[in-house]
Amino acid sequence: MSHRVEFVDDTLPTRWSLIERLKNPEDQDGWSTFAQIYGGLIRSVSLRTGLTEVESDEVLQNTLLAVHQNIQDSETDPSKGSFKGWLLHLTQWRIHDQFRKRSNHAHPHRNESSDQTSRTSTAERIPDPNCDLERIWETEWKQNLLSLALEQVKLEVDPEHFQIFDFSALRLWPVTKVARFMQVNVGQVYLTRHRIGKLLKKKIERLSREMA
Repeated sequence: MSHRVEFVDDTLPTRWSLIERLKNPEDQDGWSTFAQIYGGLIRSVSLRTGLTEVESDEVLQNTLLAVHQNIQDSETDPSKGSFKGWLLHLTQWRIHDQFRKRSNHAHPHRNESSDQTSRTSTAERIPDPNCDLERIWETEWKQNLLSLALEQVKLEVDPEHFQIFDFSALRLWPVTKVARFMQVNVGQVYLTRHRIGKLLKKKIERLSREMA
């Protein structure tokens, strides 16, 4: 699942410097950057739990609001804990809220005296918000890092070289097909894929350190 980030470069802030910026509610650029970096992640995780597009949009908005409400109390010392875990916690509660709302809408008159049959039926109809959320979060976190890194690489390399890498490494076209389509020799495809792949790996490693 792809997370498209419209603007990102090597000035991308670390999570702690970004948190410091977010503590200033007037820093609109900081909030915009935060939404660009983490918004797609939050929304994709929500969709994978079984929420609809509309519900996932609401999770995103409510999670951003929760960040805004709790940012003053967050630690800015990296040794104090994981920002990644903190954001997961906030997102998880917003996802649970959506499943509770869905359940309440499906059974507006349900009360504590409802029989066991009714409760079982409800559980079967409502997707489980505890569907290994940590695993989903980890998978989508890695995909988000990849998307961020790809956007950085795309800004730095020759457009034709990036297209060769895209076809060969991302879309997994056969090397001979890429060479034919791009009108280059097979050796150039291999070399370009290797060089850009190495750069991409470095970007991902840096982002892994700085964004979690």
